[in-house]
Amino acid sequence: MEKSKRQHSKKIGLTTKIILGLVLGIICGFLLQEHQSIATDYIKPFGTIFLNLIKTIVVPLVIFSITQGIISLKDIKKVGSIGAKTIMFYVCTTAFAVAFGLLVANTLNVGGSYVLNSSTLQSYDSAVNKVSLMDTFVNIFPSNFVEPLLNATMLQVIVIAIFFGFGIIKAGEKGKVVANFVESMSEVCIKIMEMIIALSPIGVFALITPVVATNGIAILLPLLRLIGIAYFASILHIIVIYSGTVKLFAGMSPRKFFKGMSPAMLFAFSSASSIGSLPFNLECTEKLGADKEVASFVLPLGATINMDGTAIYQGVCAIFIAQIFGIDLGFGQQLMIILTATLASIGTAGVPGSGVIMLAMVLQSVGLPLEGIALVQGIDRILDMARTTVNVTGDAACTICVDASEKRKLRKRAAVASLEN
Repeated sequence: MEKSKRQHSKKIGLTTKIILGLVLGIICGFLLQEHQSIATDYIKPFGTIFLNLIKTIVVPLVIFSITQGIISLKDIKKVGSIGAKTIMFYVCTTAFAVAFGLLVANTLNVGGSYVLNSSTLQSYDSAVNKVSLMDTFVNIFPSNFVEPLLNATMLQVIVIAIFFGFGIIKAGEKGKVVANFVESMSEVCIKIMEMIIALSPIGVFALITPVVATNGIAILLPLLRLIGIAYFASILHIIVIYSGTVKLFAGMSPRKFFKGMSPAMLFAFSSASSIGSLPFNLECTEKLGADKEVASFVLPLGATINMDGTAIYQGVCAIFIAQIFGIDLGFGQQLMIILTATLASIGTAGVPGSGVIMLAMVLQSVGLPLEGIALVQGIDRILDMARTTVNVTGDAACTICVDASEKRKLRKRAAVASLEN
């Protein structure tokens, strides 16, 4: 009991420190608007060091945690069941997210007050040609073991981990030595991650300060409407969809969910990194009651392919660009945006600069000018903070729901077994 109280106190303490780092970073950023070089040259490097530490451990953490999670499940059919539920959850919520983004942007007339001359904008025609869905699908499967680990190509890392997990299960008794090694390495990675997480208040401060210093309110005012509507849609999606899903499918109160998720959400907002937020998400979901083996499988997969926040961003930006160019999008075109954004969210997963590529694909699918991408690139870091928070919260909601579903299945089996006996 006493140990539980100490752990609770420690969690609240870390959350408070992260909030304090975020608030101080915002204040410091505003104070340094006239001296941006101080923020970018002397404060930002500490944030970069913090993210580098996280990136260093993320690949081994993902490969060992997913492999260990699969081994813990001990049944390939169970892995398939959890995987199918996870992907279905992510696809459905992503499709709803982009539709919701379109609805909010249309209703609030996100670009109605802007007039733009496209000749002053940078061309992004080449962005569309960088990735095709089929090529990216093929590239999910690595041609060697080492390259994905060196380049942190997360989808390929996940595929490697899944196959190794299946191989260890199939090897049976002969695979136990490897299984024990994987379990030990997973625990080592978690302990290293805990040490890095302890530095998160400093990291958050160092990451947010240069963002505010560089993108002061004077710069943001012309696009403040777009930012406000994107944030409004993101917050509404988090409150309505994730509250609803955890309540409906897991019977968890939204208040408990958001309170437990606050450290991961705060870090996601300040770092704008879904992969970097993964250790926080693992810790938070396990404290909310999710089994470690389920969280270790669902969360790394979600950090790579779940893009609810990015889908909202696609919908809002597509309407914004259409309106400022005076183009009316019909119902059929908006349905095409939903389909393209949903498929592109998985098709471009793990691709550097995937936000730009996805938006280029969406715009091209309905004939909107790609030059409009240059507009939102100036404020992309601000928008990225919101969409990453949505993505990370969605990963956690999926984990809680899938975990509850698996536990219900086990209870039903136990009940049937007791009746048969």
